[in-house]
Amino acid sequence: MTAQLNSGDTAWLLVSAALVLLMIPGLALFYGGMVRIKSTLNMLMMTFACLAVVSVIWVAYGYSLAFGPDAGGGLIGDLSLAGMTGIGPDALTGSSPTLVFAAFQMMFAIITAALLSGAIADRAKFSTWVIFVAIWVTLVYAPIAHWVFSPHGWIAAHLHILDLAGGTVVEINSGASGLALAIVLGQRLGFRSEPMRPHSLPLVVLGAGLLWFGWFGFNAGSALAANGSAGLAFFNTQVSGAAGIAGWLVVERLRDGHATTLGAASGAVAGLVAITPACGAVNPLCALLIGVAAGALCGYVVGLKQRLGLDDSLDVAGVHGVGGFLGTILIGLLATATATGGPRGLLFGGGLTLFGHQAAAAVTVALFSFAATWLIATALHRTIGFRVTREHEHGGLDLALHGESAYDLGVTGAHSAHPRSATVPAHPSSAK
Repeated sequence: MTAQLNSGDTAWLLVSAALVLLMIPGLALFYGGMVRIKSTLNMLMMTFACLAVVSVIWVAYGYSLAFGPDAGGGLIGDLSLAGMTGIGPDALTGSSPTLVFAAFQMMFAIITAALLSGAIADRAKFSTWVIFVAIWVTLVYAPIAHWVFSPHGWIAAHLHILDLAGGTVVEINSGASGLALAIVLGQRLGFRSEPMRPHSLPLVVLGAGLLWFGWFGFNAGSALAANGSAGLAFFNTQVSGAAGIAGWLVVERLRDGHATTLGAASGAVAGLVAITPACGAVNPLCALLIGVAAGALCGYVVGLKQRLGLDDSLDVAGVHGVGGFLGTILIGLLATATATGGPRGLLFGGGLTLFGHQAAAAVTVALFSFAATWLIATALHRTIGFRVTREHEHGGLDLALHGESAYDLGVTGAHSAHPRSATVPAHPSSAK
């Protein structure tokens, strides 16, 4: 049957792409509020840099590697679509223009790369980060996107997993990669001995709210049509995010004696992460269960960070990795034929086949992401250097790397502190 343009589907996908783009500043605020005041702008810059780097790469060759004709074995696409060659405004993917689909997927690549910055907050060279993002999107993100999202990819073609919006490509990938980055760069100065509390919880909550809003485009837009599947994904996204708050706060209250604002924001994100792969595969009641389980499990795992000595600064592995893995695996238990139109999970009479395939895909993506990212980060760390000097880390990255500070702390008059009059040089060559 010849594909035909559907204006409703196209409009929904355009809106969804814009919603996912909104998640970038949302993530910047979420992460920016979680770091200490002296590195706020650096955190925002690491996030926004991904907009520039990934967008350029996506047009140049990234989309072709991820969604182009298979180059062999279902591992990577070829370069026949590099520069978006041959993709005119009338070319269709499904019922929408291919350029709209490509823009939607570009936003996925940007947000996934940006997520990694939270694992190495407060201690990474900005210039090395930019180089790392370019290499990582090329060698890690694009291959995994081809495996799962492209019909020619080996996971899509052979395992036939259910992953509507990227539990593997986005969440497990970013979590495993973030863990590798944290290990390569090591612990922040003062880890375990100094308080490293968020400097602005209002920013954290605002960022979480923007992420939640954008997540509707992220999940429901992945149906690629304005239909019942998009409606189910939309509803499940809301339910799971809300349930994630409850799960996290219960763990926090029992463990620490307090239900915190940071815990509520983190729990919402955990619930949203876990439902990302499952939003089109489960019914709303199961989405509720997934959200509660993700909030509770991620809240517990994040509490182990100090004990394990793994300085994943903003809990990329603990929330995105663990939450994405949980959501991907639970599809094998909770998928319903009513939602999927086909495969069912173990608890709905589907047997172990789907569960086994979901687990295999989750483990494979996690191992590849971790190993490849560790190799890339290690190579950069040992050649051009990935970590700032102790002086710059102690003084804060905003002034050392960007010559700016996030807040005027009330010093006024003729002798007020201008960023370039700070004792730390505005652009030290060793920190670039």
